[in-house]
Amino acid sequence: MKIMVPAVSSSPEISGIQRHALNVLRCLLHCPEISAVDLVIAPWQTGLQSANYPADSRLVIHVAQMDPDSFSRNLWYYRGLPRLAARLQPDVVHLSYPVPLHRAAFRCPAVVTLHDLYPYEIPGNFGFPQVVFNRLILQQCLRNADAIACVSDNTLDRLQQYVPPSTWQRAIRIYNCVEPQPVRAIHSPLPGWSGEPFLLSVAQHRKNKNIPLLIRTFDRLLRSSRIHPSTKLVVVGISGPETRHIQRLLRQLGLGRNVLLLQGLSDPELQWCYVRCAALVIPSRTEGFGLPVAEGLLAGCRIVCSDIPAFREVGGAHCRFVALGREEQDRLASAICESLQDPPQQPVPLPHLSANVLAKQYLHLYRTLTPSTLLSHNSEESASPLAAVAKRQPYQEAKPSHPESRSDRRGYI
Repeated sequence: MKIMVPAVSSSPEISGIQRHALNVLRCLLHCPEISAVDLVIAPWQTGLQSANYPADSRLVIHVAQMDPDSFSRNLWYYRGLPRLAARLQPDVVHLSYPVPLHRAAFRCPAVVTLHDLYPYEIPGNFGFPQVVFNRLILQQCLRNADAIACVSDNTLDRLQQYVPPSTWQRAIRIYNCVEPQPVRAIHSPLPGWSGEPFLLSVAQHRKNKNIPLLIRTFDRLLRSSRIHPSTKLVVVGISGPETRHIQRLLRQLGLGRNVLLLQGLSDPELQWCYVRCAALVIPSRTEGFGLPVAEGLLAGCRIVCSDIPAFREVGGAHCRFVALGREEQDRLASAICESLQDPPQQPVPLPHLSANVLAKQYLHLYRTLTPSTLLSHNSEESASPLAAVAKRQPYQEAKPSHPESRSDRRGYI
């Protein structure tokens, strides 16, 4: 079975979309029944080699040519992606997130991963009128997809509030893949770090992440001497609509030297942060899944997070939950202080989020959508699922940065 995974998005840095697409790849390549996986990215995403693509000869990476503005990206998804699918002939196209979907132009089933319902739950993430277009695209994609893979039970439940039964009845829950990362950076990715304690938050600069609340709480803790005066706050996440507000707040509070805003960290560097931080603090107002919470549990972090359904689903009894609303700053400050008094935590295993478990769920989903004739391989392919890949090459193959790596093959299309 051949699967295409388009992962074209606006960010040149590693973000939740790219991370999800890479994790889907890792899951699929666990399955010997998967004979080929085509990953499609944009030209500005070619620097994501630090994302550590799976080393498997069944994976071919294609670079689709387009302009970086949102109109060009959406137009490519609506017109360019069906043309590419017609040339590569996958058995299933798995969209990494909701995009304009011209279903009639595809000859194979189309699956979409649904991470959240932000266009409805927190319109401020997008602003006006962008939120209107985001809602239209979301509804159009969900209506036309053959199946919807929700990343959590929380997202699956919320979906039923915003779409008709004919849509949500095609939805299932398949968790994000999150596994322990054995490799971490040797040197600190924090500029000027000399051993000071630090609080960590992994969050894009968007309204739902609630970063201003965390900054104000951190400022209060410093000024009241409830934490060591050398303590830093490290926020790892790509810039976004809230970046200017965050930077302005830091200037107003005089926290320029105490708060580090970082982006583009590699997985080993992020693991260094998880392992070394005094506590992981995630005060989001709403989430679809809660990837940093899961990663923090696997790394053995003390975790303080907002009391929202997505975090409860992932964190269970292993986090300190803070109710948002009135006096939320006081509650968050107290929870951080209490967490810092806790003994070091042990990593929490999350086997239900492993690639081995989720690979079977993806494969089962694809099989329910794909005619049985497409699942039968010829004798050569049955003997080895890699045999069919030997003749496959991406269009106008570019020189790989690491010639010895068979998986780093790219085509410009």
